[in-house]
Amino acid sequence: MDGFIRFITDPQNLLSIGVGVLVFATVLTLLSSMTRGVQLDKRMKAVSERRDDLKRRSRAAIQSGQGALRHSDDEGFKKLLVDRLNLTKLLEDPKVADQMAQAGYRGPRPLTTFYFFRFASPFLFLAVAVFYLFVLKIVDWPTMNKISACMGAVVAGFYAPNLYVKNRIAKRRASIMLAFPDALDLLLICVEAGMSIEAAVNKVSQEIGSSSIELAEELSLLSAELSYLPDRRMAYENLGRRTNHPGVKSVAVAMTQAETYGTPLSSALRVMAKENRELRLSAAEKKAAALPAQLTVPMILFFLPVLFIVILGPAILNIMDTMAKG
Repeated sequence: MDGFIRFITDPQNLLSIGVGVLVFATVLTLLSSMTRGVQLDKRMKAVSERRDDLKRRSRAAIQSGQGALRHSDDEGFKKLLVDRLNLTKLLEDPKVADQMAQAGYRGPRPLTTFYFFRFASPFLFLAVAVFYLFVLKIVDWPTMNKISACMGAVVAGFYAPNLYVKNRIAKRRASIMLAFPDALDLLLICVEAGMSIEAAVNKVSQEIGSSSIELAEELSLLSAELSYLPDRRMAYENLGRRTNHPGVKSVAVAMTQAETYGTPLSSALRVMAKENRELRLSAAEKKAAALPAQLTVPMILFFLPVLFIVILGPAILNIMDTMAKG
């Protein structure tokens, strides 16, 4: 036990573990880019299963005013704990269901998992903080500072699941919006070729998978909901709610109005494709404009010292040689 404690408290060992984790994350990132086709097949299979499940259910079984796909009930230890402690009401968040959908998690199981980890994470973070501060005593802090650090760990554990979900939402939204204008162009071509909107959306979802798996999944769900929901407007609204982006919401509204008032759908898609392309360009220009300010600190810390050494180094050496000879 003493050897284990010395091992996990040795700064060199902790540094080695950190480097190992970073190397593993790098390798995992490189491998994930090579397995995008496998991920696309799995997600499309899941979407196909949801489509079949939605097809089997009658339209009367779908709740009025909601277009979400229905799933079987969740079971297991996490579900039992959430129900016993009534965590759904204790940690109630009206936006969590939409946030989970925006992150790509659908159904009751991810929601139960979120509430479970939101309840368990503060205790886990507290146990780790107490172990390192009071048992191992890796830092020589006053008792009140240690207690404050433990309380901070509890707060961090409470918000850790939210931060994880928000990070997933940001990455998923960025992937969707990167390929969304191209998807609208493909959709416009399919509609002008005479395809129905359901067939066009289904075709685009198959073609856009190489650029964005997330967008292909969303378009496949849109195609399924357009086919089986009692009101097509609900399918467009669900797409806007799942992505929660102004560009996608404007496209959903335009397509709803085109079907409601009989206006040409191709004209609306052409305008929306142009607007989303301009949104993507403005976002790129915004990042480019913020780049000089972001590079200021790295330049001061890393570039300027090297320049000073390169420029002043020879002069200092000459002065030292001159003074040594004198």
